[in-house]
Amino acid sequence: MAGSEGSAAFAEGVPCWIDAQLPDVEAGKRFYGELFGWTFEPFDKTAEPTGPSPYAGSVRAHLDGEPVAALVPKRDGRMPTVWTVYFATPDADDLAGRIREAGGQVITTPVPVGPYATMALAADPENAVFGLWEGGTLPGFGRRHGPGSFSWVELYARDTAVADSFYAGLFHDALFGPGTTRDFGRVLVTEAFPAEMPPHFLVHFGVDDCEALLGTVVRLGGRVQAPPFDASYGRVAVVTDNQGASFALLQT
Repeated sequence: MAGSEGSAAFAEGVPCWIDAQLPDVEAGKRFYGELFGWTFEPFDKTAEPTGPSPYAGSVRAHLDGEPVAALVPKRDGRMPTVWTVYFATPDADDLAGRIREAGGQVITTPVPVGPYATMALAADPENAVFGLWEGGTLPGFGRRHGPGSFSWVELYARDTAVADSFYAGLFHDALFGPGTTRDFGRVLVTEAFPAEMPPHFLVHFGVDDCEALLGTVVRLGGRVQAPPFDASYGRVAVVTDNQGASFALLQT
């Protein structure tokens, strides 16, 4: 989808924003700028009444002038270097309460990101981490479903019944399976995966050709975790960037 999108474009539970928490934002700009053709501009660093914005020092990534993601400085070395998906909500405080009631946990309570949005981090009952995004002047993606932009997110779950119940109950709709329109799927973590791999979300970026882009990933300092394979939603390769954040390339 190209062009600007208002908040009405993102029903509650729809993935509407992503960010990467990186040790070196400048290195991230070089990597993703060349890989996807992104350009960057800083977020407003203005302090909020309750303290500094959690996006202070961050940059917003644009593709053809439209916002597609953020690169955020990792402030705690104990935290993972990771891409996080944010689900749209009209009321982050209300959704945080429902997450707790459904057996999840709220990691960071809702906090303003300047005028752009109110955000929070949460985890499902299996500790897969995701974000909440109550849009302000930035409702979410200005571009998605195409090369260089968000196209899908997959939940790797060890108990799919728990995942199905939690997310469907939370967002009052079926999220998985044929006919859904939320860019959100899930897969069972089986013995084919490393035993130490925790449940998690994997952000997918659209590409024209998975195989063709793998060489660029490696040349830029990333690595290939899983070479291209066919999934129900397209051809996928799993890679990491030059700082260890995992993501997927999706050719549909």
